Amino acid sequence: MKTIYVLLALVLVTSCAQKPENPATLSEEQVIARGRQLVSLGGCHDCHTPKVFDATGMHLDESRLLSGHPFGSPLPAIDERVFQPGHWTFFNEHLTATVGVWGMTFSKNLTPHETGLKGWTPEVFIATMRTGKHMGIEHGRPIMPPMPWENLKGLPDEDLITIFKFLQSLPPIDNFVPEPMNPTQAIAFK
Repeated sequence: MKTIYVLLALVLVTSCAQKPENPATLSEEQVIARGRQLVSLGGCHDCHTPKVFDATGMHLDESRLLSGHPFGSPLPAIDERVFQPGHWTFFNEHLTATVGVWGMTFSKNLTPHETGLKGWTPEVFIATMRTGKHMGIEHGRPIMPPMPWENLKGLPDEDLITIFKFLQSLPPIDNFVPEPMNPTQAIAFK
């Protein structure tokens, strides 16, 4: 069994270490397929896709892929101690809302709807991933935890472009997601 895990790790490291192809030399289908692969390997669905539960466990809600925190979904009461250092960070049942020492954050809608990434360009997406600032704006608000933008900032432009093109290929989903909240706002949020 250990050999299988070692081989799988070698395949992943080898495929990730290879220089990505320039999206301009790939067909649109190949670019989108590569973007889908990177989104999957990057764990984007973990936070940006709502979940459904059944007798076999938790699954991605295929009707709302990468649409972010579901608008209007109820959230449990917040224990104010979570905002103090040394306490737990909590997720809601869909893993799309998080509360911790920074406040409360909601997974963004990544579909090409006006409540998501409609109007974004590859340049804006790349700047956002490189700077950790919303829409790549130098003095804009930071991308909040638990978004691991630091893990993506070193990706080559070609990979970030394929991710963006995959996201733009998704069906647009109308899902307004609230802005992040500091601890005081989060406590007052109902």
